[in-house]
Amino acid sequence: MKYLAVIPFLIGLPCFASEDIADQYPASVLYSKPVEVIPNVFSAIGATAPPTYENAGHNNNLSFIVTDEGVAVINSGASYELAEALHAEIKTVTDQPVKVVFNENGQGHAMLGNAYWASLGVEIVAHRDAARAFEEYGDRSLQAAQERVKERAAKTTVEQPTTVFDDAYTVSLGGTRIEARYLGPAHSPGDIVIWLPQQSLVISGDMAFHERLLPIFDDTMTADWIDTWDTAFEPLGATYVIPGHGHPTNMDQVRRYTRDYLVYLRKQIGAHLDEGGDLAQAYYVDQSPYAHLDTFEELATKNAGRVYEQMEFE
Repeated sequence: MKYLAVIPFLIGLPCFASEDIADQYPASVLYSKPVEVIPNVFSAIGATAPPTYENAGHNNNLSFIVTDEGVAVINSGASYELAEALHAEIKTVTDQPVKVVFNENGQGHAMLGNAYWASLGVEIVAHRDAARAFEEYGDRSLQAAQERVKERAAKTTVEQPTTVFDDAYTVSLGGTRIEARYLGPAHSPGDIVIWLPQQSLVISGDMAFHERLLPIFDDTMTADWIDTWDTAFEPLGATYVIPGHGHPTNMDQVRRYTRDYLVYLRKQIGAHLDEGGDLAQAYYVDQSPYAHLDTFEELATKNAGRVYEQMEFE
């Protein structure tokens, strides 16, 4: 069975993702070929590097759920071309049409492929805050994508979701219950998770990271993210986790690289503040336990600075 190929990731064994790994699927614009994580749930795992021309901006996970009444897609991808490529892979698995696409948040790599799905008349669902963020910053995201991936963004336009929700949006396809849930503030405005209660699987979006260091944005409130994790995400009790970035795994692994990292960094910055440290010094607090993660060099100092600026006024 295809899904046996990813069992090592599901049980949390060591796996090695690197920015130096070349494109894993030269036959497609996708960075990697979709794998069957559990029966009928597939994910095309994105690069754990930053978005580049070489990976076509595919540095997040693009997932889909197959039922005998249609397909649900999670994330439209960073371009029209990526969405089209994902659809081509879906067609090799099933003849069922795509019925719904969920945008996990308002970032470009979750929404810039919407134009492809909209051209097919597919319902596109997002949280209200994500739609608002994409409305405000979508043009900027598109411009960045065009500069980064050049001709690979040629057909990409800004297309808003067709359906927005506040707390939850549930779809039932072929006896499979698919719950889109907003659990609370996390990585970026309107972050949602896709919860499959019958399978005990969560497609976490950027609520959870694995194998790469998470980025802390100006609007990422780390204390709120930890609270959302503890009060709403962890209580799901998911057996399987497809994170926003990194290979499918389990709650222990994503907790280690998401919640525990946030707690650790806030502790380091808190101690630095207690000692009267300033922002310039805060960039260099010890983050060595996470230095093995991809994007550490790009993000660690930025993360420390942003947490300092938050905690200075808490």
